[in-house]
Amino acid sequence: MRKPILIGNWKMNGSLQANQALMVRLLPRLRLFRRAIDLAICPPSPYLFQVRDLLGYTGVMLGAQNAAGYVSGAYTGENSATMLQEMGCRYVIVGHSERRVLFHESSQEVAARFRAVLSAGMTPILCVGESLTERESGLTSVVIEQQLQAVVDEVGIAAFANAVVAYEPVWAIGTGQTATPEQISEVHQKIRKFVAGSAPEASIDLGQELRIVYGGSVKQANAYDIFSLADVDGGLIGGASLHADEFGAIAGALADASGVTGEVSAI
Repeated sequence: MRKPILIGNWKMNGSLQANQALMVRLLPRLRLFRRAIDLAICPPSPYLFQVRDLLGYTGVMLGAQNAAGYVSGAYTGENSATMLQEMGCRYVIVGHSERRVLFHESSQEVAARFRAVLSAGMTPILCVGESLTERESGLTSVVIEQQLQAVVDEVGIAAFANAVVAYEPVWAIGTGQTATPEQISEVHQKIRKFVAGSAPEASIDLGQELRIVYGGSVKQANAYDIFSLADVDGGLIGGASLHADEFGAIAGALADASGVTGEVSAI
């Protein structure tokens, strides 16, 4: 059975004071759900040490927002996966739409970052998704399969046994728009089918074992409906993760949708 996961992506937001205040309010809310669902927080890299210490032994895991595709060297401004692992990161986002669009990261570059994260013993969260133009042109499946195939070409399909895939329609990121349940289900099912079809002789059904989360303007008002979909295993949450009450409510919606309610554990 796939355990649901909720990931907070702070993007380029935060300060020492704001982070402290957010975590003081947020962690007591998350403690109710940490055994029902996996939880991770991905702050900007300058705050990894601070957030790691604030998380302590709560069971909420630390993640990073990106990692270099190189082990070390003259790559000014990059953070290697081994550095992030040494800081205590368990998850690393790769291929976020903002990295692909704003910073022109190709699918091949994303795949190299995916490899580096795996090699450092962490779990990559691979983001895939289509633009509005691509969706309106009927290219959603083609685009997402190309993004997935680049990773398969780099590391092989078996690597998906140790990864999370996040479907984030680019047209719904930060816009307030949300894909319909039918659109979300259709894409998640196609991702599972692609992964399963790429590993027909695997000893386990990678398509069914793979955790696929949705990212695209998830908020308290729509979280339960999205998380109740059979092929949705959680969420990659942007702006709402910066608000303790909102993110806590989203975590509760995921726990409820997974069939676990009430106080599960204490920190």
